[in-house]
Amino acid sequence: MQTLENVLRKWEPVIGLEIHTELTTLETKMFCGCKLEFGAEPNTNTCPVCLGLPGALPVPNKAAIESIVLAGLATNCEIEKDTMFYRKNYMYPDMAKNFQTTQGPLAFCMRGHLDLEIDGKGADERYGIDDVKVGESFENITRCEGGYVAHVGITRIHMEEDAGKMVHIGGSEGRIAGATHSLVDYNRAGTPLMELVTEPDLRTPEEARRFMQKLRQIYLTLGISNCSMEEGSMRCDGNISLRRRGTHELGTKTELKNLNSFKSLHDGLMYEILRQADVLDEGGVIYQETRHWDPSAKRTIVMRVKETADDYRLFPEPDLAPYHLSDEFIERVRAKLPELPDEMAARIKDAYGLSAYDASHLVEHRATASLFDAAASLIPDDASASQRALVAKQLANFIINDVTAWLNAEPDVDLASSPLTPERLFELSMLLVDETISSKQAKEVFTAIIDEDKDPREIVAERGMEQVSDAGAIEAVIDSILAENPDKVDQYRGGKTGLIGFFVGQCMKAMQGQGNPKLINEMLEKKLSE
Repeated sequence: MQTLENVLRKWEPVIGLEIHTELTTLETKMFCGCKLEFGAEPNTNTCPVCLGLPGALPVPNKAAIESIVLAGLATNCEIEKDTMFYRKNYMYPDMAKNFQTTQGPLAFCMRGHLDLEIDGKGADERYGIDDVKVGESFENITRCEGGYVAHVGITRIHMEEDAGKMVHIGGSEGRIAGATHSLVDYNRAGTPLMELVTEPDLRTPEEARRFMQKLRQIYLTLGISNCSMEEGSMRCDGNISLRRRGTHELGTKTELKNLNSFKSLHDGLMYEILRQADVLDEGGVIYQETRHWDPSAKRTIVMRVKETADDYRLFPEPDLAPYHLSDEFIERVRAKLPELPDEMAARIKDAYGLSAYDASHLVEHRATASLFDAAASLIPDDASASQRALVAKQLANFIINDVTAWLNAEPDVDLASSPLTPERLFELSMLLVDETISSKQAKEVFTAIIDEDKDPREIVAERGMEQVSDAGAIEAVIDSILAENPDKVDQYRGGKTGLIGFFVGQCMKAMQGQGNPKLINEMLEKKLSE
């Protein structure tokens, strides 16, 4: 295959996403009272409605409609007051009634957008970005320091019901191809499912990944879904086509399935860009088809020729009346909007003088964002701006590095009920800011807080970790070390300044690791320059 750089000179990728999200925080399904429960015994949470038995009538879940309106408001959508449900007909065993109840041309949420900050190596995927000056706009992007901001339109967010789950037995990859038989579990059938469809505004796999990551952040903040890609409660299909650079007519698209992680989304789209370019450059034809992304083989495989809208024979659902959402209902939902990630990042950046990088990473996860907020609120009101910034920076470092690493290693940990309370994190940060302990010791104390469920100062006292910052005591040790190593002193003064590490190490050893390394370093440099 060609390199991406070569492909982008000739071809422009056009990418759109369809992101399906189950409303897992609700108690019951979309049109019946069956329990929502992941991992339950197969076919135990079913009834005549979600099985589509004759005479069973659906009753809409009001809480689900509130959730999708909340999602629409959080993604800058216009809320349509008058909408209705349709029947989407298809013959497949995962839906016993042979149709899916979904919304038609007009959804609850229409015409929204999200702005994506693309930085680092991800920004390099955008063709021609280096030719755009900071502050200038080009197409749907605006150049900024270190990257750019992409404005991505949202066509709609509509409500539908999820299908059941097929389990294929006997195949090597759990797919229907090669299986000896298949089982179906209808527990998931009827689960409230939101589908967000973007405009074809994405141009790189990295933009697609960042969009889905940002949407997941928003949904988690709203508390409407657990957004578990492992459990399938958040799933993504990617639509991609290529067109000659400089032209506007869209090419034939393919749809990628099985994009069940951010990495799969990025890598699958990247592969398809290169594959389509090879086909077109050789004079071949791209067919509208659905393809499966195989992460182990790192390639896409044809699943089926893509259906068209006519194949689904969409018509209004006769068992559900049209909807009218009142202004009062919409405003009542709007009042439930929490502080969204972008808003929180801007607030803590301004309040504590943090960098945009730190602020954006702090709000990646709801739990860590709440931990930072609670710990930072303990900074005294009479602290100067520089003091607030110093403590906040240390809190941010702990959360972005140590706390995140811990949660990644222990994904089942509930941070809110863990031994790492906001008070303890604040106290640990103050011990480091006040130079009571070193950064190396701080990591040891952090681990001990979690393992022993103790306060930081108690741990420091028990282990005798308090740093010696007494200038007189440190000077006496330095004088002794320099007197013992006159040859190395001469070498340092002769230009081998790298020996400062040797002297610091000897001083720390003499003080049994309790000397203040920063102060030792400063005093050594002064002594050696005399």
